[in-house]
Amino acid sequence: MTYAGNPENLRDIENNPRYKFIKGDICDEKLVNEIISSEKPDGVINFAAETHVDRSILDSYSFVKTDVLGTQTLLDVSKKYNVSRYLHISTDEIYGSIEKGSFSEESLLNPSNPYSASKASADLIVKSYFITYKTPVLITRSSNNFGPFQYPEKIIPLFITNLLENKKIPLYGDGLNIRDWLYVLDNCQAIDLVFHKGKEGQIYNVGSGNELTNLDLTKLILETMGKDEKSIEYVKDRPGHDRRYSLDYTKIKKELGWQPKYDFKKALIETINWYKENKDWWQKIKSGEYLEYYKKQYLER
Repeated sequence: MTYAGNPENLRDIENNPRYKFIKGDICDEKLVNEIISSEKPDGVINFAAETHVDRSILDSYSFVKTDVLGTQTLLDVSKKYNVSRYLHISTDEIYGSIEKGSFSEESLLNPSNPYSASKASADLIVKSYFITYKTPVLITRSSNNFGPFQYPEKIIPLFITNLLENKKIPLYGDGLNIRDWLYVLDNCQAIDLVFHKGKEGQIYNVGSGNELTNLDLTKLILETMGKDEKSIEYVKDRPGHDRRYSLDYTKIKKELGWQPKYDFKKALIETINWYKENKDWWQKIKSGEYLEYYKKQYLER
């Protein structure tokens, strides 16, 4: 429940008897103890993270607190109550940039910004708990996700919503930075598979093979939305901007039989249509209306 958290994202399951929302901080060891001891979960999946690189460059404190100390707290409590599975959600960004080839799970970690450094630190802590305490941990490292409900500070929803508002879209530097794009439902399926079938202590890269420069991605969004390149506003590149991310995800394909199912262009069109059809959801966010609602509902209680 940071600024990017939104209870509306869970409306479809809020009445499901298998679902429970507990407001709390994963760094609050007392609360995490109470939850794990009373709920007795079969497993813990840690999605919690501060994730926006630009924000980490401006202020790294919350990234270290949530991504590192929060992970350590969850691990300690999971170890204490013998949770049978602990899955840590990581990112391809911890490997840093690569000019040619792709990173495997054995590649060295070389993070370039406070966000990726905080995630790399968390990965190392998770791995150490397996080696030291035999905590049954697993790690997934995925490439850039996209799809419905993505907070509109990320490149794809930012560009889509800006174009729907007839605004310019800001493209960093020369736009030739390369990312691999993974549809969110493919990543969810991979996470579910690793949680149930993955081997304890192992790391699994989750990629898609959809590598595009940011400029090519931008042109594709423009073309799909009937706009031209006059909508692009080239802006100063951000510090430490990694040039290319690329994952070798052979391991999860061979060992667990996973592979991405969604066609990239079709998934992108579906994503664009979702933002077109759900303007109320993102307009409240971009206008600041949701932030005021969030403060009253969650911060001022």
